[in-house]
Amino acid sequence: MLLPSLLLVLPACQRPEEPPKPADLLPKEKMIALLADLHVLEARVESSRLQPDSARALYLSQEKQLLARRAATDSAFQRSYRYYFIHGKDLDDIYKAVIDTLGRREKKLDPASAAYSKEPQHNQPAK
Repeated sequence: MLLPSLLLVLPACQRPEEPPKPADLLPKEKMIALLADLHVLEARVESSRLQPDSARALYLSQEKQLLARRAATDSAFQRSYRYYFIHGKDLDDIYKAVIDTLGRREKKLDPASAAYSKEPQHNQPAK
């Protein structure tokens, strides 16, 4: 819902050969943690069944708090995301780690489903 809107914020102009690294570039580890938290936040807001304007206000408020807890400014996050976006391999690596992080969090929250998914699958003979 809201996180894909980040892509709209990115400049649509031609990609420079090598954009300068922002002075306040967030390290990949911090970006991974932030993006994982933001995706969880987005899922919570979407499942809240609020009206779109209320959902957006809630998301923006919670996003601001999340960034403050992670000691990052919105502008540093945006500049860092843009920098990693231009460096596609970096963003690929970051999102692979985000997916792994979310998977580990899910297993922590629901160990029964993690155990179930590890059970061997037995093929049933066709009847």
